[in-house]
Amino acid sequence: MSNVTASPVLDLEVSPCCPPLTERPLGAEEAERTARMFKALGDPVRLRLFSAVASHEGGEACVCDISDVGVSQPTVSHHLKKLKEAGLLSSERRGTWVYYRVEPAVLAALGALLTQAATA
Repeated sequence: MSNVTASPVLDLEVSPCCPPLTERPLGAEEAERTARMFKALGDPVRLRLFSAVASHEGGEACVCDISDVGVSQPTVSHHLKKLKEAGLLSSERRGTWVYYRVEPAVLAALGALLTQAATA
Protein backbone atom coordinates (compact mmCIF):
# COMPACT_ATOMS: atom_id res chain seq x y z
CA MET A 1 0.00 0.00 0.00
CA SER A 2 1.31 3.43 -0.94
CA ASN A 3 1.51 6.32 1.48
CA VAL A 4 1.60 8.96 -1.24
CA THR A 5 -0.12 12.10 -0.07
CA ALA A 6 -2.07 13.81 -2.82
CA SER A 7 -2.02 17.55 -2.97
CA PRO A 8 -5.31 19.09 -1.83
CA VAL A 9 -4.82 22.10 -4.11
CA LEU A 10 -3.97 20.48 -7.41
CA ASP A 11 -5.47 17.83 -9.61
CA LEU A 12 -2.58 16.96 -11.91
CA GLU A 13 -5.00 15.78 -14.58
CA VAL A 14 -5.88 19.45 -15.01
CA SER A 15 -3.56 22.37 -15.67
CA PRO A 16 -2.24 23.24 -12.21
CA CYS A 17 -2.03 26.95 -12.77
CA CYS A 18 -2.94 29.20 -15.58
CA PRO A 19 -1.88 30.55 -18.98
CA PRO A 20 1.02 32.98 -19.34
CA LEU A 21 0.26 36.41 -17.91
CA THR A 22 0.75 37.91 -21.36
CA GLU A 23 -1.97 35.70 -22.88
CA ARG A 24 -5.00 36.93 -20.93
CA PRO A 25 -5.97 38.28 -17.51
CA LEU A 26 -6.21 35.69 -14.75
CA GLY A 27 -9.61 34.66 -13.48
CA ALA A 28 -10.39 34.88 -9.76
CA GLU A 29 -9.86 31.16 -9.11
CA GLU A 30 -6.63 31.09 -11.13
CA ALA A 31 -5.31 34.10 -9.22
CA GLU A 32 -6.16 32.51 -5.85
CA ARG A 33 -4.46 29.22 -6.73
CA THR A 34 -1.38 30.95 -8.16
CA ALA A 35 -1.11 33.36 -5.23
CA ARG A 36 -1.04 30.41 -2.78
CA MET A 37 1.91 28.95 -4.67
CA PHE A 38 3.85 32.21 -4.81
CA LYS A 39 3.01 33.02 -1.18
CA ALA A 40 4.43 29.65 -0.13
CA LEU A 41 7.60 30.36 -2.10
CA GLY A 42 7.84 33.88 -0.66
CA ASP A 43 9.49 32.63 2.52
CA PRO A 44 13.28 32.19 2.23
CA VAL A 45 13.31 28.90 4.19
CA ARG A 46 10.50 27.46 2.06
CA LEU A 47 12.22 28.57 -1.11
CA ARG A 48 15.44 26.87 0.03
CA LEU A 49 13.55 23.67 0.87
CA PHE A 50 11.70 23.73 -2.45
CA SER A 51 14.99 24.29 -4.28
CA ALA A 52 16.67 21.47 -2.34
CA VAL A 53 13.93 19.04 -3.31
CA ALA A 54 13.73 20.22 -6.93
CA SER A 55 17.49 19.97 -7.46
CA HIS A 56 18.01 16.70 -5.57
CA GLU A 57 19.21 13.73 -7.59
CA GLY A 58 16.32 11.62 -8.83
CA GLY A 59 13.81 14.42 -8.36
CA GLU A 60 12.95 13.52 -4.78
CA ALA A 61 14.61 14.05 -1.42
CA CYS A 62 14.38 12.52 2.01
CA VAL A 63 13.63 15.04 4.71
CA CYS A 64 16.82 13.80 6.36
CA ASP A 65 18.82 15.14 3.38
CA ILE A 66 17.27 18.61 3.15
CA SER A 67 16.68 19.70 6.74
CA ASP A 68 19.91 21.71 7.11
CA VAL A 69 18.43 25.14 6.35
CA GLY A 70 19.25 26.86 9.63
CA VAL A 71 16.02 26.18 11.49
CA SER A 72 14.83 23.43 13.86
CA GLN A 73 13.35 20.17 12.59
CA PRO A 74 9.80 21.09 13.70
CA THR A 75 10.14 24.33 11.73
CA VAL A 76 11.34 22.42 8.66
CA SER A 77 8.29 20.15 8.97
CA HIS A 78 6.02 23.19 9.22
CA HIS A 79 7.49 24.74 6.07
CA LEU A 80 7.28 21.46 4.13
CA LYS A 81 3.63 21.19 5.17
CA LYS A 82 2.97 24.68 3.82
CA LEU A 83 4.64 23.78 0.50
CA LYS A 84 2.45 20.66 0.29
CA GLU A 85 -0.71 22.64 1.09
CA ALA A 86 0.15 25.05 -1.73
CA GLY A 87 0.40 22.11 -4.13
CA LEU A 88 4.12 22.53 -4.74
CA LEU A 89 5.29 19.25 -3.19
CA SER A 90 3.98 15.75 -2.70
CA SER A 91 5.32 13.26 -0.17
CA GLU A 92 5.57 9.57 0.58
CA ARG A 93 6.45 7.93 3.87
CA ARG A 94 8.99 5.11 3.62
CA GLY A 95 9.66 3.56 6.98
CA THR A 96 10.52 6.34 9.39
CA TRP A 97 11.44 8.91 6.71
CA VAL A 98 9.31 11.06 4.46
CA TYR A 99 10.41 11.66 0.87
CA TYR A 100 9.35 14.80 -0.96
CA ARG A 101 9.15 15.55 -4.66
CA VAL A 102 8.23 18.59 -6.69
CA GLU A 103 5.17 18.15 -8.82
CA PRO A 104 6.53 18.40 -12.41
CA ALA A 105 3.34 20.02 -13.67
CA VAL A 106 3.76 22.76 -11.09
CA LEU A 107 7.23 23.73 -12.29
CA ALA A 108 6.04 23.76 -15.88
CA ALA A 109 2.97 25.84 -15.04
CA LEU A 110 4.84 28.39 -12.92
CA GLY A 111 7.48 28.71 -15.62
CA ALA A 112 4.86 29.12 -18.33
CA LEU A 113 3.00 31.69 -16.26
CA LEU A 114 6.02 33.96 -16.14
CA THR A 115 7.26 33.31 -19.66
CA GLN A 116 6.51 36.03 -22.15
CA ALA A 117 5.05 34.76 -25.40
CA ALA A 118 7.41 35.13 -28.35
CA THR A 119 6.58 38.06 -30.58
CA ALA A 120 6.34 37.54 -34.31
